[in-house]
Amino acid sequence: MVVQTIVDELRKRPGYGDVIPVIDPVSEEQIAEFTDGGAKAIDEAVARAREAFDAGVWQGKAPGERAKVLWRVGDLIEARAADLAALDSANTGMPLDQAEAIMGTAAELFRYYAGWCTKLNGIAHDIQMTGGIAQMFSNMHGYTLKEPYPVVGLIYPWNGPVFNWAVKLAPALAAGCSCVVKAPEETPMSAVLLHKILDEAGVPEGVANLVQGYGHTAGKALTEHPGVDKIAFTGSTEVGKQIVAAAAGNLKRVSLELGGKSPVLIYEDADIDTAVLMAAMGIFIHSGQGCICGSRIFVQRSVYDRVVEGIAGVANGLQLGGPKEEGVHVGPLISEKQLKRVMGFVEEGKKDGVEVVTGGHRLDRRGYFVHPTVVTDVDPAMSLYQREIFGPVVAMMPFDDDDEVIALANNSDYGLAATAWTSNVERAHNLAKRLQAGTVTLNCQMVFDQSMPFGGYKQSGWGHEFGREGIETYLQTKSVYTKI
Repeated sequence: MVVQTIVDELRKRPGYGDVIPVIDPVSEEQIAEFTDGGAKAIDEAVARAREAFDAGVWQGKAPGERAKVLWRVGDLIEARAADLAALDSANTGMPLDQAEAIMGTAAELFRYYAGWCTKLNGIAHDIQMTGGIAQMFSNMHGYTLKEPYPVVGLIYPWNGPVFNWAVKLAPALAAGCSCVVKAPEETPMSAVLLHKILDEAGVPEGVANLVQGYGHTAGKALTEHPGVDKIAFTGSTEVGKQIVAAAAGNLKRVSLELGGKSPVLIYEDADIDTAVLMAAMGIFIHSGQGCICGSRIFVQRSVYDRVVEGIAGVANGLQLGGPKEEGVHVGPLISEKQLKRVMGFVEEGKKDGVEVVTGGHRLDRRGYFVHPTVVTDVDPAMSLYQREIFGPVVAMMPFDDDDEVIALANNSDYGLAATAWTSNVERAHNLAKRLQAGTVTLNCQMVFDQSMPFGGYKQSGWGHEFGREGIETYLQTKSVYTKI
């Protein structure tokens, strides 16, 4: 029922451009449509956001009052979890139980950042100036203020709509910003309900403004807009570079959570059975459509054949299908475009001489399904090794010692996440220091916590999400000096 209701509301939302179809990746049929907001909708949303900020309807509230509103948002997400999961599941094709599991995390993000509203303090201390003009003053005091960016543009991706929306909006609202939120054109449905939740929770009108449209229309207009003070974006490194260029007009601040080509290191002294299962799920879950998915697996030579066989076995045992099918572990890729991208990498790898241990083909059925794919005989110069595929494809290579595997793992333009499996505690922590990645997991994988900062090295991004760093990215620091 909720899906049809949102489909109807989505169609009625105002827009100024092309009608954009929403395609079910399981059936390959259109399930909804909406009108591109384009640059005009962005202009209107930015004006509303600026007016709300200047009027102080949100940033002027006492921090404790903002906290109460954000806590209510979390409660309402939890109360509507079944509806939100149904929308994301229908829109992305992910299994319903996986969509449901994400909702609790999204709710908790709002509760976590509600707690930060009352803890945004600067520093204060006596000033000890010497020399020059400082000699004219004595008994000086200094302090800093933490102030929100007035208008921020938030652009979140399609691979986990509700969760990614919360990752951006919870800290931005906690900081006191007014926001323009650009929903992904592939998965726009849950955003409509989420913004109803904001209204119900008491977020004032004009503080969180939803705009829907293509990235090259609405998204481009948002990143270029002179009335926007900051952009927060999650998506591909290629688009991230375009956003940096677009932001140059008014030198707006930019934070970026971008792509990854995350290495997984499995040593012979690891718990091999656990490492095999977790490494397999770490690339095949959600059909590999995750920025931290471990798409390069390096295995110590003595256990290499065993691990390759084990991960291929997991791949062959996964049931692919849509949300309404029984016993499904993994859903489809999001779109025909993504399907062509993934299969393009696989076909190029075959021409380059990789061995396909399992998979490497589209399923013989409707929907954008690719069999989980394991390849070996990969050269570090190949695209399969170097570029983010964002699909269920893993490249596996053997190694002999620490120096060799570190060199292989760090041979990438990306640095988002890395994993090491070993029972040698000293080695594990030495690896954590040497791996060039913003997040390193030791004897675990695909884990995070809202209190721990998340960000990338190299071309995997600028800045951090989660933790104190996640809210600091929406704050400006002002220094104040006063003569007492």
